Amino acid sequence: MKTLYDVQEMLKKYGYINLFSDRLDAIKMMQIELSKMLESGIFQKSDHEYLTARLILAREERIELEKSKV
Repeated sequence: MKTLYDVQEMLKKYGYINLFSDRLDAIKMMQIELSKMLESGIFQKSDHEYLTARLILAREERIELEKSKV
C-alpha cells in the first residue's frame, strides 16, 4: 500500500466506499473510518496495514492543506 487509492481499495474490502467529491473531506472521513475500525477490533494498533494507511492519510492530508494555503 503506497497511495491514497490503495487505502481506498483496502477500506472498500471492509465496506467503506468514498462518496466525497472534496479530496480533503474524503481523507478526513477515511481517518475517522480507520479509527472506528480500530475501536471495533478490526485492526490492532500494531497491524502493518493499519499503520501504513494512517501514515498515507496523514501525508495526503498535509499535501492537501499545503495546496490550499497557496
